[in-house]
Formats: sequence, C-alpha cells, structure tokens
Amino acid sequence: MAFTSLLRKSANSLAPLAIQLTRVQRNYHSCIFTALNHSLQSQEPAVNRFYRNTLHFSTAVDSRRTSSDESLIRVLESEIQCAEESDDYDRVEDTPSGFPFEIEDTPGLQTVTLRREYDGELIKVDVHMPDLVTGDEQDEGEDGDGDDYEKPSKSNIPLVVTVSKKGGPSLEFNCTAFPDEIAIDSLTVRNPSSEDELAYEGPDFHDLDENLQKAFHKYLEIRGIKASTTNYLHEYMINKDSREYLRWLKNLQKFVEE
Repeated sequence: MAFTSLLRKSANSLAPLAIQLTRVQRNYHSCIFTALNHSLQSQEPAVNRFYRNTLHFSTAVDSRRTSSDESLIRVLESEIQCAEESDDYDRVEDTPSGFPFEIEDTPGLQTVTLRREYDGELIKVDVHMPDLVTGDEQDEGEDGDGDDYEKPSKSNIPLVVTVSKKGGPSLEFNCTAFPDEIAIDSLTVRNPSSEDELAYEGPDFHDLDENLQKAFHKYLEIRGIKASTTNYLHEYMINKDSREYLRWLKNLQKFVEE
C-alpha cells in the first residue's frame, strides 16, 4: 500500500510538468507559425508594390513609344505627300529612237542594267544612281575650304561597262558620264578562270598615251556608250531615284505602323 501511494504521488507530481511541457511545445510551434505568417504577410505588400511599380513603368514606356511612333508616322506621311507631288517619281522618259540597249530595271535596286550583243560580244552596262550637283553646290565648290574630297562640278552618273566574249576574258571600264561627255576612269582585263584580287589591273587610265585613250573612247562609242545614250540615262536615273525614294519612305511607314 505504501508503494502504491508513492507511485500515485509521483504520477500526480509529474502530470503537471508533462502538461506544462506540452503547453510550452504548443506555444513554441504556435510562435513559429505566427512568426512565419507575420513574415509572409509583411512580405506580400512589398511584392505587390514591386509588381505594381513595374507594370506602371512599362505602361509609361509603351505610352511614350506610341507617341513617338505617331509623331514619326506623321512626318513620314508629310514627306510621302511631298514626294508624290514631285513630277519626277512617275515620269516616264521616252526611249530615243535607235537606243541599242535593253533596259533591266528591278524595283528596289539602286542600279539599272543595260544589255546588248554586238558582233559576237556581250555588252553589259551597270548604271548607278546619279550624283546630282545643283547651282548652290557649284558655288560652294568654288568657295571651298580645300578639303581632300573634290565634288564634281557637274551632275554625273557612274557606269560599269563590261565587254565580254564567249568563254574568254572581258574588259571592264569604270566610267563617269557627264552631260555630253563620258570619262573613262579605269580599264581592267578580267579573266573568268582567275579570281585573284591581287592581279595587275593596269596603269591609271589617264596615264596612258593620249592616242590610246582616244582609241578606247572610240571603242566604247561604237558599242553604244556615247553621249546620246548617257544623256537619256541621266534623266532616266533621276526619275528612278525619285521612285525608289518614295518606295523607301512607304516601306518605312509600313514598318512603323505594324
């Protein structure tokens, strides 16, 4: 009986301690969960504020970009209208009688190609956009400050004339066509079997004997490279330049609007 009474007393004395420990443990877990919840709740406004600021910033950027694009579109529309009011963009020059070349004009390209056959030779002329000189530019050239680059005093168009024979080498003339005058800048012999970029290309054309220079001018004239041809090409390329400029503006407008 004494032993049983002792056990009961021990059990009664330990029970409050166990309950106390259980409460402490529960309170500890409760504190952890409370702290975690408080931490998460305290972080949520910061996260929300961050996203709200980011979205607000993006909207402002998009708004500014749209305003800038609209301004650019208005300027392009004005420039397109001015280009369309020009007389050059839709002008078609009548091909002169006896013009010996077939013209290949691809929209969007900055060159026009002429082709013809002459006495078993294939003659190809690549015509580039004109270098126009106005009266004001001529006055500026006369009062220039001595820059290294010397702008031509007259409007001109660059030409690359290639005369080739079947299976053989070709002659390549780099020319500048002025009104009523054609200047040969260089002359090169091209071999189709050799693509060596370091191949000798001959002396400067203007260093050749004067009689030899005249003979080559006559050589080109017989093959159709003469003043009447290049004068027509001069007007043709001015009109093409206007057409290509208008096409370029419309392509820009289409890109910005999409």
